Amino acid sequence: MDGTVLMLLIGLVAFAYAMVGHGGASGYLALLAIVGMSVPMAKSSALIINLFVSGISFAQYARAGHFRWRVFWPFALASVPMAWLGAGIDIEPLLYKRILAVCLLLAVLRMFGFFGKGGEAERAAPLPLALMIGAVLGLVSGMIGIGGGILLSPVLLLMRYADTKVTACTSALFILVNSAAGLAGTSELGAVLTPTLAAWVAAALIGGLAGAYIGAIMLQPVRLRQALGVVLLLACFKLWLP
Repeated sequence: MDGTVLMLLIGLVAFAYAMVGHGGASGYLALLAIVGMSVPMAKSSALIINLFVSGISFAQYARAGHFRWRVFWPFALASVPMAWLGAGIDIEPLLYKRILAVCLLLAVLRMFGFFGKGGEAERAAPLPLALMIGAVLGLVSGMIGIGGGILLSPVLLLMRYADTKVTACTSALFILVNSAAGLAGTSELGAVLTPTLAAWVAAALIGGLAGAYIGAIMLQPVRLRQALGVVLLLACFKLWLP
């Protein structure tokens, strides 16, 4: 894949994911896996891009008044240390790709609105349950190299702990803290800090800024998001095949 095309695709992934409060790591990982980058370097690269895009998403959604601390902290409390722990766990390459494919499928379903709009009246998650869910999501996120927002969003929406906008804002901050924890637990950080990564980050920043603004403040361009969802679904199938 041509470097310019890859950079453009990273920007598009950031755009679509940021609209729903996600950092896009599963999408970046799928692209980097397709171009043949090693798993450790792909994970570190995706987490670095994730930090910028999720930070932008959170800032836009929080500025629009969609952040609820009481929704965020019970899930994040256990997820952060588990994300750090999971980052040090090596997974067999084929198993890694198939777990990533499942995570990517969840992101695609989220883009197509399969998880609904959540509850209009937010209800608090029981603390023991939230801690348990957060720990599991953090561990999986660290192992795969994602922030975990694509895993948390369905929980918040299906259990009616938050509406769509609050879910997006909560997921963005969840991704930010877990990505930072995952980076702290990886050993490949120095190897990926290259001019190429800087160009990817720049593309993701542009896409993420536009997507987060549109998602938090304006009407969402549903067709564009769904079109990218189809592309990511094809990548999901490619990752699943041996």
